[in-house]
Amino acid sequence: MPSELTLTVNGAKQVVSAAPETPLIFVLRNELKLSGPRLGCGMAQCGSCSVLLDGEEIRTCITPVSYAVGKQVTTIEGLRAVWAIEKKLSAAEAAKTLHPVQQAWIDEQVPQCGYCQSGMMIAAVELLARNPNPTIAQIKDTFTNKPPSPHLCRCGTYAAIIDAVQRAARAMKA
Repeated sequence: MPSELTLTVNGAKQVVSAAPETPLIFVLRNELKLSGPRLGCGMAQCGSCSVLLDGEEIRTCITPVSYAVGKQVTTIEGLRAVWAIEKKLSAAEAAKTLHPVQQAWIDEQVPQCGYCQSGMMIAAVELLARNPNPTIAQIKDTFTNKPPSPHLCRCGTYAAIIDAVQRAARAMKA
């Protein structure tokens, strides 16, 4: 049975009608029309659906929407605002400033098909929040060994992802 659930997504309160066990990915995409999190495998094994939940990466394809109630959900669409708040940017500055991870992805020309990249950026943001100066080994570990499973990129952009994470780390210190 659908229930009225209140979520905080990208800083805004959202009331949705969904069964509590509905995977969060379907609420984000179908109810809230956010296209950043993508359904890849549906089994938490690829990372395309990743978002931050209270600052920790989760896989929305296996996370019930009820688990997100009372927590802060941040999708790739909300990263710009997260950075603006962290840096205390004015509204005008915030409107023209991407999160350093997003900008690094552009500068390093990471995506090929791009399907997995929003999840990759979410993982990078979480990594840099807990480790502002990761080594290459730590970056690789984040994308390959952190549970529940590796982030998968069928196009093989892993070398560019490492470069982008390092670029973002430098930019975040500036």
